[in-house]
Amino acid sequence: MTDAPPAFDLLPGADASPVVLHVPHAARRIPPAVRAGLVPDDEKLARELDHITDAHTDSLAEAAAGLAAVPPWRFVNRLSRLVVDPERFPDEREEMTAVGMGAVYTRTSHREVLRADGTDPEPLVERYFRPYARAMTEAVAGRLAATGRAVIIDVHSYPTEPLPYELHGAGPRPPVCLGTDGFHTSPELLAAAREAFAPCGETGLDSPFSGTYVPLDFYGKRAEVGALMVEIRRDTYMSEPGGPAGPGLSRLATSLAALVDAVSG
Repeated sequence: MTDAPPAFDLLPGADASPVVLHVPHAARRIPPAVRAGLVPDDEKLARELDHITDAHTDSLAEAAAGLAAVPPWRFVNRLSRLVVDPERFPDEREEMTAVGMGAVYTRTSHREVLRADGTDPEPLVERYFRPYARAMTEAVAGRLAATGRAVIIDVHSYPTEPLPYELHGAGPRPPVCLGTDGFHTSPELLAAAREAFAPCGETGLDSPFSGTYVPLDFYGKRAEVGALMVEIRRDTYMSEPGGPAGPGLSRLATSLAALVDAVSG
């Protein structure tokens, strides 16, 4: 009997790099025991994965790491966000709970039933969410110990047209959306991102998605931990929904590598 594939990977970069490229939503894998608790049939589930997965963002981060002068570290989720979403708050702070998409989703991106009403989220939180959070905390702590600072760059994508679950889908949907945090996103980090992604078209701010991911041990407490979310509109690099990547991925990888290098010095 072989061991199950890992739920996440920390892929080492240069010892001198403060950067962690975080890729939380690129995977489609759902363990069989988790699949048994999902309501949609296989066809509907595959369609939901097409819509909700940030396809090819793991390849984007890998390509950028290969291009960067100082290779960043990469923390990559190997399970679908339909197992647990590691970026959600696990409590009442999470606004997406209003549409059934807290740490453990009960509704799909089209607000249809994903898990039966009354499903207890705690077993999934304990099995998947907390180990992920601990490992990401350790990854950031490692960069702090090695370099005195850490920079988390969250790598996401979003559909050209809003999905029904989006709470703020009526705003601008630029080719690149930069999500920020008032404490963890410095003006210098934001300026570096705007410059790096300028060749990819317009860069917008906090629309249609806002905020950044920072492990709770550091969130709002450690200014040495910088954070920025990079949201790429999917039509710029792939066929929607859930199709193959196109030539735009290479241009985005070059820009992401430029951002990594800009904040690594």
